[in-house]
Amino acid sequence: MSRPALPDFTGLAVAVLGDLVADHYLHAEPTRLSREAPVMVLRHRAEQLGAGGAANVARNLAALGARVSVFGAVGRDRSGRELVRLLEDEVIDCAGVRSEVGWTTPTKTRVLAAEARRFPQQVLRIDREPEAGLDAAVAAGLAEELRGRASEFDALLLSDYDYGLVGPALLPAVRAFDRRERVVVLDPRQQLGGLGPLRAVTPNVGELARFTGRSEAELDEPSALRAAARELQGRHELAYLLVTRGNLGMALFGPELEPAGVAVPASGEGEVTDVSGAGDTAAAVFALALAGGVDPVGAMRLANAAAGVVVMENGTAVCTRAELEGALVTSPPAARLSAGPRS
Repeated sequence: MSRPALPDFTGLAVAVLGDLVADHYLHAEPTRLSREAPVMVLRHRAEQLGAGGAANVARNLAALGARVSVFGAVGRDRSGRELVRLLEDEVIDCAGVRSEVGWTTPTKTRVLAAEARRFPQQVLRIDREPEAGLDAAVAAGLAEELRGRASEFDALLLSDYDYGLVGPALLPAVRAFDRRERVVVLDPRQQLGGLGPLRAVTPNVGELARFTGRSEAELDEPSALRAAARELQGRHELAYLLVTRGNLGMALFGPELEPAGVAVPASGEGEVTDVSGAGDTAAAVFALALAGGVDPVGAMRLANAAAGVVVMENGTAVCTRAELEGALVTSPPAARLSAGPRS
């Protein structure tokens, strides 16, 4: 199978609605054991703020040339201000981002430690999170704003990180996009029901296991994966289901792909460095490719190649067009999902 063509994405406009997360990185160097407790003392070297959740989805779309508008909420805190500034510096439209009183911008602080000239490793993560979910009125307001702007966009990507924004309140916006035959893709954490018809959903294998009451290990077996996919598609209005499977690659299920589904091995060469944000990249590229007219299997291959690029970098990262073109040279072809070993 020949490699999929990479369209020119610069003419596409994509709306991203979802949970905005700040990724805070602390870089340190180990120095000695503490005399106060059996722990390592680390010397602070540097720190930086990155984009996570829906913000990372937006950055990946922009890196491939799309015009991106973000809809979501941040708190009136330092993380929220810096996150919006980061997105705006990358020419991402943040007019739809609301600064909410009493809301804490979800912030993941990762401590990365390494001796000089050694590759840093994550040794600790501290999460700062809001005490309660986002007010339902905020979601309803964002849905109404996006519904009114649906004609501006070629696709809508919903990024759910379980902070209360993605849910049935967004149905008016989803319906507006569907009426205009725009691509709507959900990258789920908890929400699937009440959102109406979706072009595609992109869970990882652990999420699919949870949605269907199975164990993640069980879904390593292709027949079990296929059964879980069919169950989820039968329960919800999903045209395509793209399952990201970690080091097993990806699998795609859809009407013309029955009865077996199609799978592709993991892309990329060398040792995986950090899987943080790889699902964001896969969802972004898959949605953008569908909006650009790529067939679903080709879109999966593009998403798989892009994910193979970002897992080789530390922290949440983006895949540029040049990197994606390079990755496609050695990207594996797709094939029918095998039946797997019989028990």
